[in-house]
This record gives sequence, C-alpha cells and structure tokens, in this order.
Amino acid sequence: MVPSEDSILTNLRRGALEYCVLASLREGEAYGFDIARRLVADGVLMGGEGTLYPLLARLRKAGLVSTSWQESDAGPPRRYYAITDDGARALDTFRRAWTSFRDAVDLTLEGPR
Repeated sequence: MVPSEDSILTNLRRGALEYCVLASLREGEAYGFDIARRLVADGVLMGGEGTLYPLLARLRKAGLVSTSWQESDAGPPRRYYAITDDGARALDTFRRAWTSFRDAVDLTLEGPR
C-alpha cells in the first residue's frame, strides 16, 4: 500500500515540530494559542492544536522553554512560553543537523546528475 501524503507528513512532523515551536519563540514569548495559529497557518507543520500543549509541557519539563502567567483582557490569566538558553542551544544544534539531513535527502531525491 502506498502511504498517503498525510501519513508521510505525520512522520516528518514527529521529529521536527518541537524545534519549530522553539523557533517560533525566538522573537519573544508567546501564548499557546498564538503559537498554534502560527504553526497551523500553512497546514503542513501542524495539523491541529491537539498536539501542541502536550509538546509544550514536554519542552517545559526538559527545560527548553519557561512559562509565566499573564493577565488577559479577554478572560482568565494566560500561560506564556519563552525559549530558554538551553532551548536556544537545542535549536541551534537542530538547525545544523537539519541542514545536513535536508541536503542529503534533497540530493538523494534528485538522483545523480
């Protein structure tokens, strides 16, 4: 059976999504819903919000993000996430690994020249 594009994307997301979340926090802290909105915008990086909050909890537990509660004009206080120094180092490491991995995959898919 030929795998579907959705199945392939699910497998690709599994290894890269946490680093995309870290990258989305490079510019500053963000509320979970805002992170989700950025990552689901193209429908490729994240299919829905359901996987984001468990992922953010794992990143927090690993010390890659920190959290703070802030008052909201639109309801109860909101939890905001910020990348930590360890998170920034992990993102840099991923970026180096991703670049060589992506290049090797592209080269293999393109075939010999």
